[in-house]
Amino acid sequence: MKKPKMKKLATHTLGCRLNQFETEKIAARFEAYDFGRVEFAESADLYLINTCTVTHKADATCRQMISNVARRKGDAKLVVVGCYVESDRQRVAELPGVDLVIGNREKNRATELMSNHWPELFGEKSEPSCAAGVSDFYQRSRAWLKISDGCNQRCSFCIIPTVRGPLRNNSAANVIRDINQLVAAGYHEVVLTGVHIGHFKDSKAGVGSLTDLLALILAETDLPRLRLSSLEPQVVSDDIVEFMVGNPGRVCRYLHLPMQSGSDAVLSAMRRPYDRTRYIEVIENLKSSLPGITIGGDVIVGFPGETDEDFERTCEIADGGSMDYLHVFTYSDRSGTGASAITEKCDPKLVASRHRRLRKISKARLAKAHSAAVGAVVSAISENRDEETGRWWGVTDNYLRVLLPEGVGGDRRIHTVFAESCEGDYLVSKPNDTTRDNARDNIDGIASTTAIR
Repeated sequence: MKKPKMKKLATHTLGCRLNQFETEKIAARFEAYDFGRVEFAESADLYLINTCTVTHKADATCRQMISNVARRKGDAKLVVVGCYVESDRQRVAELPGVDLVIGNREKNRATELMSNHWPELFGEKSEPSCAAGVSDFYQRSRAWLKISDGCNQRCSFCIIPTVRGPLRNNSAANVIRDINQLVAAGYHEVVLTGVHIGHFKDSKAGVGSLTDLLALILAETDLPRLRLSSLEPQVVSDDIVEFMVGNPGRVCRYLHLPMQSGSDAVLSAMRRPYDRTRYIEVIENLKSSLPGITIGGDVIVGFPGETDEDFERTCEIADGGSMDYLHVFTYSDRSGTGASAITEKCDPKLVASRHRRLRKISKARLAKAHSAAVGAVVSAISENRDEETGRWWGVTDNYLRVLLPEGVGGDRRIHTVFAESCEGDYLVSKPNDTTRDNARDNIDGIASTTAIR
């Protein structure tokens, strides 16, 4: 008897690592219905787009992606899920080509909803659902793990609490189970992700903080390398810093700490729970405690009422010597947020100029971070292949981009290489020679901590 042709699933994720994890969580459940994964540009039976709505630009990108698929999908199904659906469900549902919309609160039932909608496409399950965890990230060498969802902070510019709800933490037992499953699948690095992971706790398991969870992970798994995603600066306690210092190699020397503004007046209007002094203290403490750590942060330009003086205060911190890169966002009104009601909006041309200046600062800071790593022995995981040279690009434990030596990469392992030179925003490496006299065991370049208060 001829075996039925395997059905094809193509996915595309917009936005954060949390979305990336949730896409893989949904896709894992398709295996029970005999679906195979294909590239998003290829022909498929079902296309799934996981959306973002953090800004108007993100919304527009989602609509453009939906339109592109709608024009070429033919008889295939197009399902749109995620934050944009949660914020404007009717508009998304009415877009040409969209066959089904699924909000964040329904993501855990996504395949069930789809199979009920199209029983002829899904048919009978061939095996039990793999809802217990994710053991494969399609064509990725690093894995993400969602440890929490939602946020209670209610910053005045942010729609995330509306589209994702209040803070909910996973159980510590589930985190350990999932990491062990990923390690068994061959992953050497797992990135812990969530909206507000710094508030993790599982009282029933006796895990009272994020630091407790990190210690449990290192004690109960053989994971070679653990990375933290974005952390709010006010939750970077001495315990977290000491834990990172005490576990070199297994905990990545990297943190992304949203700043949003360097002005106390703007931070107050944003309802951020820290001031510029606290932010500077956190990043300078990290730099002095962890040689080679890379620190990045989010910045919003053009927040309603932002003055030239406010913006200069942001630039002082960004270019002060302790930050290594910036994710620069242009302020965007989000319906229902406190900031959207502020009438004093900034001139778009001025905002664009501020955006360019911060991007220029970020580029210079990141180049300096890469330059500081030249002459170091670095540990990197490959991520994508250079089409011209055939060599693999990788990322180091402190989140620097590196061109790996010929013949190295294409797997999930951590590779130790020698960073011989720097080309602006990336390192060029050679195979590691342990007899090299001038090689350092670790990246020890520390950015200047010029007084920027």
